[in-house]
Amino acid sequence: MANKFYAPDESRPRKVQDLFTRIAPRYDLINDLQSFGLHRLWKRQLVRLADAQSGERALDVCCGTGDVTLALACRGAEAVGVDFSEAMLAIARERLARLPSFHKLRNDGNNRPLTPTLSPKGERENQRSPAPKAPSQRVEFVFGDAENLSYPNESFEIVTISYGLRNLGDWRMGLAEMHRVSKAGGRMLVLEFGKPKNALWRAAYFAYLRLVVPLFGKIFCGDSQTYSYILESLQHFPAQTGIAAALQELGCAKVRTCNLLGGVMSINYAQKR
Repeated sequence: MANKFYAPDESRPRKVQDLFTRIAPRYDLINDLQSFGLHRLWKRQLVRLADAQSGERALDVCCGTGDVTLALACRGAEAVGVDFSEAMLAIARERLARLPSFHKLRNDGNNRPLTPTLSPKGERENQRSPAPKAPSQRVEFVFGDAENLSYPNESFEIVTISYGLRNLGDWRMGLAEMHRVSKAGGRMLVLEFGKPKNALWRAAYFAYLRLVVPLFGKIFCGDSQTYSYILESLQHFPAQTGIAAALQELGCAKVRTCNLLGGVMSINYAQKR
């Protein structure tokens, strides 16, 4: 029986939106349970590979509850999280609101570190420099469509997407949009469910997705199809090899694939020429 949240036609965005509205309150908890907490390590690896530098702009597409967006901001980037699920964005904004507003700096009590400078007479004096923005001040969460991003060409040094590409009506269009808004030399990263090359490992993995993961949907969301959707969508998705090929077709440089846990998950990395 086909999954009610999966559709290969134009109704897919609406069905996926319904799915995430349903699972949003338990999304992070179920991710922890079904991945045994490993999804947190994989997202950290994605952020490390993104190599965000202070002052760079980062776009996190299909940001969900905002964990990757916030991690990029904590690395110094001016980060924007985009998602088309208001239910997921509401949780991301709640998470943002819990962050401290200011860095704990060794300063003069006004959140501005003292920087020694030379006076016009050549004498050293202490001058207050502007305080760096705290992570909570470097983040914005906005409603948006991953297949039609509302940003000009070459706007970001970093563009990421985690567990979202597979859910798009046209995942190639999503990649093309990521490429369009990336600056020349910008890094593009995709964290997604993969398809292991080893046949036995792939069979065991698919069995877990088919038999065990839907139980989390049944227990926490009252509907097993909310999480049996993962396998349904993955079976219709080319996974890491298809993503790598599409990035090469876009003309990207330094295209590489980092397989995680034997290919169960993967991070595809590329740079815009």
